[in-house]
Amino acid sequence: MGLISSKAESSAPPPLPTFTNIGQAAAAALKNERPSYLELPAPVKYEDIQREVMMALKPDLFEGMRFEINKPLNPNFFLSHSLFMGNMDLATGGRQQLKTPMGHYEFGANVVSDRYMLLGRITTEGRLSGRIKYDLAQWMAMKLHLQLSGEPGQSQAMLDTDLKGGDWNAQLKLGSPSFLGLNYFQSLTPRLSAGGEFFWLHSNLKSGVGLAMRHQGTKHVATMQVATTGILSLQYAHKVNDKVTLATDFLWQFATREATATLGYDATLRQCRLRGKIDTNGVVTAFLEERFSPGINFVLSGELDHLHSNYKFGFGVVAGE
Repeated sequence: MGLISSKAESSAPPPLPTFTNIGQAAAAALKNERPSYLELPAPVKYEDIQREVMMALKPDLFEGMRFEINKPLNPNFFLSHSLFMGNMDLATGGRQQLKTPMGHYEFGANVVSDRYMLLGRITTEGRLSGRIKYDLAQWMAMKLHLQLSGEPGQSQAMLDTDLKGGDWNAQLKLGSPSFLGLNYFQSLTPRLSAGGEFFWLHSNLKSGVGLAMRHQGTKHVATMQVATTGILSLQYAHKVNDKVTLATDFLWQFATREATATLGYDATLRQCRLRGKIDTNGVVTAFLEERFSPGINFVLSGELDHLHSNYKFGFGVVAGE
């Protein structure tokens, strides 16, 4: 009898769920999925909303020969030497491209710490460029960009003030000659952010307004930008795996009614990184960074423009981290 009773009790069906239990489970799941709008993450800066796409579509292409050496003197101070010999394109207004040979040497000194950064470059042509960044507080930083040259109209300066909140950031730009810029970016949900920008150039009596949106998922980033200057830009980057990223870009100019679409890739292998793209204008580019040993990289750059019969090839060596 004891065995029969135990078997009967173990084979009894489980109790049916009640509407109360179902409602409580649904409410708990909805509460977990609903974002807390008072605790949204900080978005990227307005000027960095396209950084994932630009990494694949905008490598540092060059034509000719380039050598770079970075020499650290201590953890916060290092020097850089750069030698470049190649060609420079001359605008002709037609399909035929004219090039002139050029070459220069550039010396740089850099100081980097937790709160400030000082970068300076000077070339054999007499051009001096510098950048200063200082964090006044966790929510405020200032940056100064300088470019000085003996040629008239080539010297420029730009002062940026960055403000950072819990779920937003803003930037105020003051530059010469007579430039004023302002942008703001706000997180709307944990993955969606939006904002806008305004600029005024007094020397040309020109102003503009732009709007932007960015959606970032676990494996993708999608952005959209539209401006009163007549430009619509759509970008999408998808992370296939830890080593391969695909990116697309669509650019439409309202005034000229011209559109350009671009498809690119970014692949990181065991000892090299390969980036390239192809667009609807028939331009094909590729950029290879091969790691020979720790601190020494070999660089290959190529661009083919069959429509304008313009072909660019470059190689270089980068020594130092």
